[in-house]
Amino acid sequence: MNILTVFSHPYRDKYPGAVMDAFHQPIANAGHHIDILDLHREGFDPRFTEADHACFWGGDLPAEIHKMQQRVAKADQLAFVFPIYWWSMPALMKGWIERVFTGGWAYQYGKGVEDRGQAPLDGLLTNIPTTLIGVGGSKKTTYDKYRYDDAMKIQIDLGIFAYCGVTDVESHIIYDVEGEVNALNREQGLKMANQIGKAFTCAERQPKNVKQAFLNGDLFQ
Repeated sequence: MNILTVFSHPYRDKYPGAVMDAFHQPIANAGHHIDILDLHREGFDPRFTEADHACFWGGDLPAEIHKMQQRVAKADQLAFVFPIYWWSMPALMKGWIERVFTGGWAYQYGKGVEDRGQAPLDGLLTNIPTTLIGVGGSKKTTYDKYRYDDAMKIQIDLGIFAYCGVTDVESHIIYDVEGEVNALNREQGLKMANQIGKAFTCAERQPKNVKQAFLNGDLFQ
C-alpha cells in the first residue's frame, strides 16, 4: 500500500516532524510505502497564479500541478500532518489544495466549466481514506469552549475533502504542546500519532463518512 503524507512545517526536525515520524513508524513496520510530500523542502509555491486562474476557466494545467496530481493518484491513502495556525492548516498547505484540487480533476459542475454556476456538483476524487493530524498549541478546553475543532471539521473535512468526493476522512488534534513545559503532552502526542498510524492502516479499519455524519448530526461526537 502507498501512503502519501503531505507535511507543512518550516523545520523537519521540530515537534510536528516528530509527530509525522511517530505516525509513520507502524506504517513502515507493516511494509507499506510512504511518499512524504514536504511542502517546504520541495519548494512548493502556494500562490494561485495567472496560469492557475486560466486553468480554472478551462486552460492548460500547469506542469508542476500535474506532477502533484500524479502523486495523489498513486496513493492508496492520504495523510496531512501540520501545525495549526489560526485554527486551520498553514497557508502553504491550503495553497497546495487550492492549486492541486483543480476543476475537472477534483470536482466538476455538470459537464465542465461552461456548467459552473448552473449544474450540480460532482466530487471526482476517489473516496481514498484520508487522515489529518493537526498539532495545536492551545488547550483542548479552548477548542471546546469556542468550538474551533468543530469549525475545522466543517471547513476542512467537509468543505474541502467531502466537496471533492472524499468522505472517508478522520481528523485528529494533538493539543497543548507549546514549549518544553508541555513535555509530557508532547510525549503523549507522539504516542497518539503512533496509534493513529496503526489504526489508519489496519485491515479491520471501518470507512468513515463525514458528510453523512454531518447530516445525521454525528460529526462532532
